Amino acid sequence: MTFTEHKSTIRSIRQGEKDFTLIDGFVTYPRAMVHILPECPWQVRDQINFAIAKGYLQLVAHVHDNELMWEKLNHD
Repeated sequence: MTFTEHKSTIRSIRQGEKDFTLIDGFVTYPRAMVHILPECPWQVRDQINFAIAKGYLQLVAHVHDNELMWEKLNHD
């Protein structure tokens, strides 16, 4: 019996890490963000904002390794 190990080409980038932001000339964009709709009740919105501020909720982006490689090559 043989086993083949799968090597993932997806990388998780967390908020605060170097590659979490995208730079487009003058503007810096986060790779991931929380979008709260205007229809969201204010109590829920405030709880989400509180959880983000305290660090209970953190943003994570999943990116292909080759996307990061091309991005780094283009910036150097």
